[in-house]
Amino acid sequence: MMGTETLADDFSERGPNGLIAEMARRGPLAGHRVLELGSTAAGPFCTRLLADFGAEVIKIESVEGDPIRQLGETVDGKSLYAATIARNKEIATLDLKKPKALELLKQLIPSFDIVVENFRPGVLEKWGLGYAGLTALRPDIVMTRISGFGQTGPYRHKPGYGVIGEAMSGLRHMIGDADRPPSRVAIPLTDYIAGLYAALGTVMAVLVREKTGQGQCVDASLIESAFSFMEAYVPAYEKTGRGGMRSGARLPNSAPNTLFPTRDGQHIHIAALADSVFRRLAGVMGQPALGADPRYATQAARNLREAEVEALVTQWTQAHDLATLQAALDAADVPASRIFAMADIYQDAHFESREMLVKVPDDDLGSVTLAGVVPKMSMTPGQIRFAGHRNGQDTRAVLARIGGLTDLQIDELAAEGVVVCDSQPRTVAETS
Repeated sequence: MMGTETLADDFSERGPNGLIAEMARRGPLAGHRVLELGSTAAGPFCTRLLADFGAEVIKIESVEGDPIRQLGETVDGKSLYAATIARNKEIATLDLKKPKALELLKQLIPSFDIVVENFRPGVLEKWGLGYAGLTALRPDIVMTRISGFGQTGPYRHKPGYGVIGEAMSGLRHMIGDADRPPSRVAIPLTDYIAGLYAALGTVMAVLVREKTGQGQCVDASLIESAFSFMEAYVPAYEKTGRGGMRSGARLPNSAPNTLFPTRDGQHIHIAALADSVFRRLAGVMGQPALGADPRYATQAARNLREAEVEALVTQWTQAHDLATLQAALDAADVPASRIFAMADIYQDAHFESREMLVKVPDDDLGSVTLAGVVPKMSMTPGQIRFAGHRNGQDTRAVLARIGGLTDLQIDELAAEGVVVCDSQPRTVAETS
């Protein structure tokens, strides 16, 4: 039994073709109701992925608002970060510091079949909403927990932002130039990695429940999610004692695979690590003999002479402008690209054709352009129905629809500060 009517429930009436058509319209996760508890990036990103593919996601937001609303750019008081990471979700505001709000939330739990949270371990247990507490309210529930260090282990109670997990995982050690302190990517990279793993774990747990009727708890940590990207260095360290080191724009042991300067003061990244690709690069450079030279003909040989190979390519790129290099390398099927800024992406025909820049209805701004849905699915694609809502925008609708509360009851809760209801009405697009 799901929190909402499932597509499978309609199978006998619709038949297989009707079911497929309905899944194509609503998304492959339609019929699954998800409760989002927590804030900032990893948890909200996980549920954003689920919502893109049809899950009904209801985010419980604090009265103060998710800190993510204070990150990034704002327009007319509207958080553009929240517009994308809270898209396709209903936002209900409860003050969970108040016992009455917790009791209200517990009344709602049986209507959800998935809970995603990213509080520090132990917080939900204090509220009676740990996995044991949730299963007492809904035995087959799937609970996905995202934390800095996991639900067990000596570090489990430590606070952990994504960048801390990145630092401790070894991943941060690999970012930047070797002669400088480790750098960072100017996005919450580890939160997104953990959010991806959490979404994958959630879907796998749902698949198991559909086969067995049993729910389970998914434990995704920031530190382990980042560490998993270090997999190549784990056996390497055991067998050789070498654990890897940051190398700037270069990817080690794949020469030539780095950023090269151009005559007009720009840069182009060329990735010609495979032997056949290097031979094509050598031909474009007007030096086809390099592809047969035993010093450069194999990847192993080039890796022993990375600096030498890069110097040869640099001598060529510095003699030409970026546009000329890009055209020549494209014609020869050599993977290469300038470094795109957001302005380049907005002007690029491929991003447009792949629907990666989607203009979406927004109740405050009229519309806003958001990053498109990934991955593309041929039969049951995801979609963006609306941009992220205001804090408390859907409190009244959620409590009425799921909790069965009357307007009077909701008004009384709002007067006590148990819930917060945004006074502005929702649009037709948002309520359909």
